[in-house]
Amino acid sequence: MKAKVKSVDLGSGSVGRLVARLALPAVAAQVINLLYNLVDRMYVGGIEGVGMDALAGLGVVFPITLIVSAFANLVGLGGAPLASIFLGEKKEGEAARVFNAGAVLLALFGVVLTAAVLIWCDDLVRLFGAPAASFTYGRDYLFIYAIGSLFVMFSLGLNPFISAQGYSFTSMATVAIGALLNIALDPLFIYVFGMGVKGAALATILSQGVSAVWAVSFFFRKKSAFRLEPRLFLPAPRIVGKILLLGLSPFIMTVTESAIQIVFNNNLTYWSQGNSDYTAALTAMLSANQMVCLPLNGLGTGVQPLVSYNYGSGDTARIVKTVKIVTVVALCGSTSVWLLSLLAPQVYGYIFSATPAVMELICRYTPFFMMGTVMFFAQMTLQNVFVALNQAGLSIFLACLRKVILLIPLCFILPHFFGAPGVFYSEGIADIVAGVITATTFFVMLPRILKKRRAYLELHAKADAAPHI
Repeated sequence: MKAKVKSVDLGSGSVGRLVARLALPAVAAQVINLLYNLVDRMYVGGIEGVGMDALAGLGVVFPITLIVSAFANLVGLGGAPLASIFLGEKKEGEAARVFNAGAVLLALFGVVLTAAVLIWCDDLVRLFGAPAASFTYGRDYLFIYAIGSLFVMFSLGLNPFISAQGYSFTSMATVAIGALLNIALDPLFIYVFGMGVKGAALATILSQGVSAVWAVSFFFRKKSAFRLEPRLFLPAPRIVGKILLLGLSPFIMTVTESAIQIVFNNNLTYWSQGNSDYTAALTAMLSANQMVCLPLNGLGTGVQPLVSYNYGSGDTARIVKTVKIVTVVALCGSTSVWLLSLLAPQVYGYIFSATPAVMELICRYTPFFMMGTVMFFAQMTLQNVFVALNQAGLSIFLACLRKVILLIPLCFILPHFFGAPGVFYSEGIADIVAGVITATTFFVMLPRILKKRRAYLELHAKADAAPHI
């Protein structure tokens, strides 16, 4: 197979234009996904008579759906940068092996997760803390969602391999098709057909199914550098190991997002003595957090093909230029949301129609909760560049740093000194500390990583040029 990345010239095109062409669709896709999540919850919350219980049920199973998505990220966000590096090295055969190994892993994970969730559906809903009034809604949604796990694997897991070839708008379409179809089907199934939460789940898996078909069909087109090749379906252990090691960082980031939501909710319930206003305020703050996290994460993943390809080819000057542009853009974005959160936190209350009591909590504690968002340019964007540079060890450490090492312990410790507000303080403190460490690590290590890469390529070039006797 001869790879032809015709969509954009990752090796010689204008870096500024490439960043815009690759990153904008990725950011747009994340924004669309954010809007879908918000609208989806609004539809379920509007079910007459049971809306709040149904919404609580979805809230309980949402971390479980995040875990399913994490396995798709493990393969897609681990395999795609690796394939890009091989394309940059002109090792098309290795890139093909990575892609086909990824496709097989996605299928295996999809089958195993489907079986596991269907078998232990009730136990999982109880384990994640469903109130008695919400248990049925959570179980109904999760059971139907599990049937479509394979769709989730292929739509989320194969999409990075589309981006890896430079087809950023096609990659964006994979997300947009599913999200917009879901938004359209939700009211039809929930209200018109009277299916309630089951309708919301059915709309989700049908939409993911369409996205999955769109993603899979791309690899049957002539323009794709990758093909599904049955002869490569038995992956070599070394390829599987490289994919999983590099994908471990985004996997951890997604799984810990699930874990921290559980920790937040349980600690707030305990320290506020069951005051649901604190939980409602937290929901608004977490949604505000997503408004900056998802676009910045999209920016980082969007430029991964550009960074990985040039890392493979050894053009470190293009990598440095890409990093400069991305850092400035990400810093401007994170600073904007940071200023909004400090100066006008009531905006988030208006977005979610907060009651006066909840609005007071939002205005009082959002500046503390969001005070570390200025550093998200490093945590969300530059960390993805580390993955693109094949730095699995650093990426895993930084993925664990913010939530596992800092945030979760702080969330348990600070309420002993400040009560329920300590939960809000823990987020801001963890974000600042993790962001400073990530930014420092990145800018100290980047020159060393690139110097080591140049030395490696020069050594191999000399070996290839030497006469063989």
